[in-house]
Amino acid sequence: MTAETFRKEKTIDLRKKHIGPSCKVFFSHDPIKIVRAKGQYMYDENGERYLDCINNVAHVGHSHPMVVKAGAEQMELLNTNSRFLHDNLVQYAQRLQATLPEKLSVCYFVNSGSEANDLALRLAWEYTGHEDVITLDNAYHGHVSSLINISPYKFHQLANAEQSKSVHVAQSPDLYRGSYRQDHPDPATAYADDVNNLIQKAHEKGHKVQNIFFFNILAEKLQQCVCVRVLPYHCTVPLPHRHVHQAGGLFIADEVQVGFGRVGTHFWAFQLQGEDFVPDIVTMGKPIGNGHPMSCVVTTREVAEAFKNSGMEYFNTFGGNPVSCAIGLAVLDVIEKEDLQGNALRVGGYLTRLLEQQKEKHPLVGDIRGRGLFVGAELVRDRVKLTPATAEAQDIIYKLKEQHILLSADGPHRNVLKFKPPMCFSEEDADMVVEKIDLILTDIEKALGLQMPSTVHTENGSRKRNVSLAQFIQALQWGKKVFSQPPIVQVLSLKKMREACNFHHRYTSTMTDEMRKRNPENHIVGFFIYLFANYGGK
Repeated sequence: MTAETFRKEKTIDLRKKHIGPSCKVFFSHDPIKIVRAKGQYMYDENGERYLDCINNVAHVGHSHPMVVKAGAEQMELLNTNSRFLHDNLVQYAQRLQATLPEKLSVCYFVNSGSEANDLALRLAWEYTGHEDVITLDNAYHGHVSSLINISPYKFHQLANAEQSKSVHVAQSPDLYRGSYRQDHPDPATAYADDVNNLIQKAHEKGHKVQNIFFFNILAEKLQQCVCVRVLPYHCTVPLPHRHVHQAGGLFIADEVQVGFGRVGTHFWAFQLQGEDFVPDIVTMGKPIGNGHPMSCVVTTREVAEAFKNSGMEYFNTFGGNPVSCAIGLAVLDVIEKEDLQGNALRVGGYLTRLLEQQKEKHPLVGDIRGRGLFVGAELVRDRVKLTPATAEAQDIIYKLKEQHILLSADGPHRNVLKFKPPMCFSEEDADMVVEKIDLILTDIEKALGLQMPSTVHTENGSRKRNVSLAQFIQALQWGKKVFSQPPIVQVLSLKKMREACNFHHRYTSTMTDEMRKRNPENHIVGFFIYLFANYGGK
């Protein structure tokens, strides 16, 4: 017997009647009723096909035959409590550990990313004997109470919410909007020093900050759910990791969204740090079961023994059951056989290049960041003030939906277009999505009266920015003031200045008054680079 099929309107009415109002749907103004899916495509009740750029859950593609077959065949044989012996459990644990550093050798299987992160906290608390946690600003780790309490992305939204005294929020290492940006001489150390200062201040107040729950900083420029531009991955984590270990704490890497090859170059995002960096606990979810409820916590033998010695028996009725592990094994097989990690590297790089071209063309596109098939495009109304283009981002995702492309907008300001499609996403898919975005941006910018600064070309083909006479006079007045000081540009050769001009557009477009005040000498250089690039040939 199959379930009755309702009209979309009736489904909406029944959902409003029987499902909690806090349970939101995509495109709430006009939700889509999906009835089947295959690969990177989803189909509504009318048979209309949509390209899925949202689902990092259907990791190897919707309804993959190998995954479906593995689950169905095991379900025909047995599915039972994981407290019975079964080969699927140990085989899957063995396969999973083979993708990780040798030190990470003990698995705990659970059913969701939230369960995994909650258990990771328990492991850390038992090992260190303290509940203090460092988390990144805007981070999100899950929906259970213990995780909402350490997720600024969530507890900042709660009315009358107070941050727990045991939760210490560190700045996200954001090079686009953060305290230390691209103009800073050593932003990695500056952000790491902030973590160390946070630890010291907490110790002064009697807190033992001995755990760090970094919302795993993805790749060069993208931090998972909050979508902020971050430091190059290899510069970001080792320093704060060292500070936390010196305080006797543990480092928890949240791979729930970005693991299993999505970053392209590595199977796990934390591996972007290099072979010497090994977290103490790793959590996994979403892609692990290709949509089947499944997750895992992997840790060291020392942490596992401390958890055991607490005296509390741990078991999970459904975590690691035979069907879940059969599905997990199939997902690993598909990733390997279809080279989906390689596809993420190739197609993700191609998508990023296409989006970078849109940044050069459209003033609304402020920044592109990401690694592999996890990419963000931040929309801003003003590239200097970085005013979030929230309404425009929402307009784009709804217009894309009308053209049968599903994309989400995320980030603290809901102004980042977030690409996290199934790993079978192709270059043709990327072409189609970016082509549609290009047309939509053109229409929006025309309606707003926005345009890119015009450019002219010099005899040698280099570009010069064409600014107004008033802007030029203002620049000259500023230059007159700073030239009376001993600026560092006096020791720059003409050749060096010419070389610097190659990147002056990016440099000057991100300058703010606050940045100039922090590093006046750097911005004196920036000013003269700007002046030379625009008017040096005249």
